Amino acid sequence: MTETIKGRGSRHYLPGRFEVATTEAVDDGWDAPAGEASGPDPLRPRTEVREEVARSIISRNDSPDVGFSQSVNPYRGCEHGCSYCFARPTHAYLNLSPGLDFETKIFAKINAPDLLRREFSRRGYRPSPIALGINTDAYQPAERRLRLTRHLIEVMLEFRHPFTLITKNALVERDLDLLQPLAEQRLVQVHFSVTTLDPHLAARLEPRAAAPHARLRAMQRLHAAGVPVGVMFAPAIPWVNDHELEAVLEAARGAGAASAGYVLLRLPHEVAPLFGDWLQAHVPDRAARVMAAIRQMRGGRDYVAEFGTRMRGQGRYADLLAQRFALARRRLGYHGVRPPPLDCGRFAVPPEQSPQGQLF
Repeated sequence: MTETIKGRGSRHYLPGRFEVATTEAVDDGWDAPAGEASGPDPLRPRTEVREEVARSIISRNDSPDVGFSQSVNPYRGCEHGCSYCFARPTHAYLNLSPGLDFETKIFAKINAPDLLRREFSRRGYRPSPIALGINTDAYQPAERRLRLTRHLIEVMLEFRHPFTLITKNALVERDLDLLQPLAEQRLVQVHFSVTTLDPHLAARLEPRAAAPHARLRAMQRLHAAGVPVGVMFAPAIPWVNDHELEAVLEAARGAGAASAGYVLLRLPHEVAPLFGDWLQAHVPDRAARVMAAIRQMRGGRDYVAEFGTRMRGQGRYADLLAQRFALARRRLGYHGVRPPPLDCGRFAVPPEQSPQGQLF
């Protein structure tokens, strides 16, 4: 298959790195009888959401590169289909393709809210801000129907537990009725990932995410309601969107963003060939130049996972990008509007309702 697929970031079922056997479709010359379907259309793969009963819900890390030690992901896989998504290789653990399977076979942790409530109620639990929706977007299309993220936020409000959100979807506006009281107690911050202001480029990079203007509009509405918002320019891709760094930060500042960050393109495991294929499909004239710039910042390789450099890279280009970001951040006034830190001191396990009390 060489054609691009409308609404999908990948065009292949690239085998995962743990596969011991692969299959390949071959035209045997036999057509389906007249009037009968010949099987799924490979150019229009449908999304399948599978319910999953998770055994745990809070993931913990001690990475110095991220500003949180706890995270919660209600979904595995992401229909947004971002061609560069660093989480794509996780589908290999399920014996599924990090390519098309990652964006068409979504796993929803249907017991996530109950697990979170149980974890918060555990004796000896010590609260620290939770990052909600880090590996895959907590507001991807399946959330509109399943509402798992909303139920998780209800648990956060119930226990007064601080958390942060990062999303590419304007659906976050739906939950403003929960986010607003949380913000009043310094329990939430919402960050929007804005990769480009060009809707045509966004449609190719992030085919099922909200359009850039919709994200900025949602940011503005949350800000107007008193919810602290920020922007993440991620990923920065040489010769593709890097020239938009300052423009994205300026647009977000105008929409109320009080914090800003950026992350260099990361290409772990299967993401490297998948993104290379995306380059050949959409910007073939720059594909070699993009990869050369990436390797120059990664010591000659597609990716280096070392702490301290994996988010920023090394070398002249990386240094220039860091300088541009610092200058734009200072010029736009981000330094003077930092949101207050989240408050872990409000956390409390709500008293259990007495069955006897329910009789009266």
